[in-house]
Amino acid sequence: MQLGMVGLGRMGANMTRRLLRGGHKLVVSDLTPESVKQLAGEGATASSSLEDLVGKLAAPRAVWVMVPAGGPTENTVQSLLQHMQPGDVIIDGGNSNFKDDVRRARICKSKGVDYVDVGTSGGVWGLERGYCMMIGGPKDTISRLDPIFKTLAPGRGDIARTAGREKMGGTAEDGYMHCGPSGSGHFVKMVHNGIEYGMMQAYAEGFDIFKNATSKDLPEDIRYDLNLADIAEVWRRGSVVSSWLLDLTAIALAENPSLSEYSGFVQDSGEGRWTIQAAIDEAVPAEVLTAALYTRFRSRQEHTFAENMLSAMRQKFGGHVEPKKQTKTA
Repeated sequence: MQLGMVGLGRMGANMTRRLLRGGHKLVVSDLTPESVKQLAGEGATASSSLEDLVGKLAAPRAVWVMVPAGGPTENTVQSLLQHMQPGDVIIDGGNSNFKDDVRRARICKSKGVDYVDVGTSGGVWGLERGYCMMIGGPKDTISRLDPIFKTLAPGRGDIARTAGREKMGGTAEDGYMHCGPSGSGHFVKMVHNGIEYGMMQAYAEGFDIFKNATSKDLPEDIRYDLNLADIAEVWRRGSVVSSWLLDLTAIALAENPSLSEYSGFVQDSGEGRWTIQAAIDEAVPAEVLTAALYTRFRSRQEHTFAENMLSAMRQKFGGHVEPKKQTKTA
């Protein structure tokens, strides 16, 4: 199948490679000419602009947008619309807000162009492992694009089949699914990322407890000098907390048990925030996910004014003297 790919960053480039390996024909575009040249050397067709990309695709065209969420995606979709025709389809595979998908889908529909939102998980490992995809949009259009999704998806592999799935249809076992109408794909991916924050925070806190089990504040007979890399490894094998995130943790600890090359500054993609907002809109308690998001905010700060105020109040009402703030060293 022929597909246009706009955005050749780490995921967009590897998705292009996986599709090329699967026998699809790709026309590619990126703001960096070197990225276009690289993929052209691997079998894709280069384009010099979005107009040129659309012109090199046969109708009905399908163009996958894999650029940062927000302004870059908005501008790309609007620019593509100027050159596309009724029956064409725009696929947003980035981390867009699902409410933006609903709005864009209406705009596209008014011009006879279909809009599909694809929440995509797989990161830099997706080229070999495949990409888990959560898809929103018109059913007929998604069915037409199935060869693309099937190639990008991990497939069933050697994962044991869930009991009872024998009676169920669909593509979920292959690693992709049609979630519902426009926006639903990114809605599911949004909550996926919110859950990811909570899982990551749970692992991080647990291993921090292990690391500090040697604290001199503990009685000597319950101090433990634990091998964190080995704990991560043993949990990968039969433990109920095993997961791909734990696999990646084990790799990092095997490389450097102290993790000294990492700053501890943790960004958030925005989807964690949107997940909490959705929980508020639905009046759903989400204590763990909210706390995990706030911890990421905390990671980007030294002591805050609020913490200074807490320290001041403790000193004033009870005479508690807090330890002096420590200056970080490289």
